[in-house]
Amino acid sequence: MTDTSPVLALPYILPSQAQKHVTHNDAIRHLDAIVQLAVISAQMTTPPLNATSGDRYVVADAATGDWEGQDGAIAVADGSGWVFYAPLSGWRADDLSSGSQIRFDGNAWAPVIPNLDNLAHLGIGTIADATNPLSVAGPATLLTHDGADHRLKINKAQSSDTSSLVFQTGWSGRAEMGTTGSDDFAIKVSADGSDFKEALVLDRHTGAVQAPGNPAFLAYSTGAWATVTTANTDLLFANPVLNRGSHYNPLTGRFTAPVDGLYCFVINGLLGNATNGRVAYAINGVTQTMQMQFLIGAAPLSFTSVFGLTAGQYVTCRTGNLNINFTYFQAHTAFSGWLIS
Repeated sequence: MTDTSPVLALPYILPSQAQKHVTHNDAIRHLDAIVQLAVISAQMTTPPLNATSGDRYVVADAATGDWEGQDGAIAVADGSGWVFYAPLSGWRADDLSSGSQIRFDGNAWAPVIPNLDNLAHLGIGTIADATNPLSVAGPATLLTHDGADHRLKINKAQSSDTSSLVFQTGWSGRAEMGTTGSDDFAIKVSADGSDFKEALVLDRHTGAVQAPGNPAFLAYSTGAWATVTTANTDLLFANPVLNRGSHYNPLTGRFTAPVDGLYCFVINGLLGNATNGRVAYAINGVTQTMQMQFLIGAAPLSFTSVFGLTAGQYVTCRTGNLNINFTYFQAHTAFSGWLIS
């Protein structure tokens, strides 16, 4: 039987040994130094000047002074100097200066890297749960490359499922972008978190961009020839073929802008022989300066204009401010408009 324990080298009390307390106290001193190991620092190469008895350090490489030649050892202040303990492979210590845990691999101390594979959930700055197994709370999240490229992949099981990014205010959805319910890429917005409207849709086959939320209309009248002899008279187009967003009123012939933006308006049709006048657009009942003049004689009618409107302004198509006689074929004349941007 040896005089010390096989792992920690604690001294045994031998049979008939005198002053057994000396051996016992030495073993206690060993245990006090290396059990529940927490060191003040593992980065220092020179001993501190005013160490308190019981202070523990892991001696860093290239140590000098009283620590010279003790690289990697556990240095313990005992009131009169330093006592050194050689670590065994697998020993761990808390480094109080960095807040990290370190491990001795038989040659050197290194930070312990936890195994993060197959975690049930992970919360960074917050608590994760089964619904949000990865949760992060902080002012920013950085994802960067490791060499060159970097891709963030969001995968779904099948086309009818959803893979998207949702932007919220107070935990209520305001915008969503991704492939939602199909493989076409879409951007949706919401004012209340429940009623989402598609703003843009990118066709996955062609790359064509659709803006289903943009207002647009096309309307025509019925009947044969009609003649208007009064200036600044709104023309009525009571039969809408297209009225996206229902911003065109067929009873008044008015299109009301739902949002600020640039809008394009077109009137196309057929003028009669008696026509000698102008066609124009009006904003909130005010005839605009830009007008189309038509002389006597049958001719195709086509007049396009672009206006910057604020939400709530309305536009009508009308005769000009110097109209004498405006004759047009109602069933072949249409008024249309749409939001450009």
